[in-house]
Amino acid sequence: MEARLQKILSQWGIASRRQAEQMILDGRVRVNGRVVPLGMKANPHGDRIEVDGVPVRPADRPDPIYLLLHKPKGVVSTCSDPQRRTTVLDLLPSELSEARGLHPVGRLDYNSTGALLLTNDGDLTFSLTHPRHSMAKTYQVWVKGHPPKSILHAWQQGVPLDGKTTRPASVRELQYDPSRDRTLLEVVLREGRNRQIRRVAAHLGYPVVRLHRSAIGSIHLGPAERPSLPSGQYRHLTASEIDVLRDPPRDSSARGVRRRRNLTSTNVPAKIKEHGI
Repeated sequence: MEARLQKILSQWGIASRRQAEQMILDGRVRVNGRVVPLGMKANPHGDRIEVDGVPVRPADRPDPIYLLLHKPKGVVSTCSDPQRRTTVLDLLPSELSEARGLHPVGRLDYNSTGALLLTNDGDLTFSLTHPRHSMAKTYQVWVKGHPPKSILHAWQQGVPLDGKTTRPASVRELQYDPSRDRTLLEVVLREGRNRQIRRVAAHLGYPVVRLHRSAIGSIHLGPAERPSLPSGQYRHLTASEIDVLRDPPRDSSARGVRRRRNLTSTNVPAKIKEHGI
């Protein structure tokens, strides 16, 4: 039975679906010797599919990998970086960093720290990053100043960004440090626009000083001061944690919403080598 090429590649562990889309757009994928356009369907059992000139087959699918990483500040959440900055894959041992199709699920910006999932399960990544799902992500956010309740309420209700109001969020004050005029907030989001927390906080007049993701759904890394993993370290997810990720809650408000994410070469696994197939 035919299926869209990006779905086939994600099921085979080559890349996430969105990464596979970019690989197709970049002309890295051939079917029966021909470069194919995005949206092309193929028979996974009858057609010859190549990535970077290397044939791939269903039997080549690698064992699934599911990791929780404590991302440090100054590390990019991509598979590679044109500026040669440290990537999250650089923090892993070679047997993991060189695993075919391993990629971060979503992003955590360069100056932020905390919980980041990595996997080579493209279908799971597609599920977790699709707008119809609403996996809550919990953040510790230090902001400059002491925002009043009215500001926190505005944040909770939604703030206009790029012409679209953010979804309702949980925002509460945890601590105020008058000596440094900083406030620690707990923010729980069910969406993930680019640098959303930093942009909303700046829009409200209380810029972010520090940002740490403490949990993804029920998978807890813990606060920055007492994390369950040291900065830069990782662990494999448990079977029960993987089960929770496979069946995330759905957000009914996002039904029917289609959103294309920015696709850049830095998000896509590097050229596939024959020995890695």
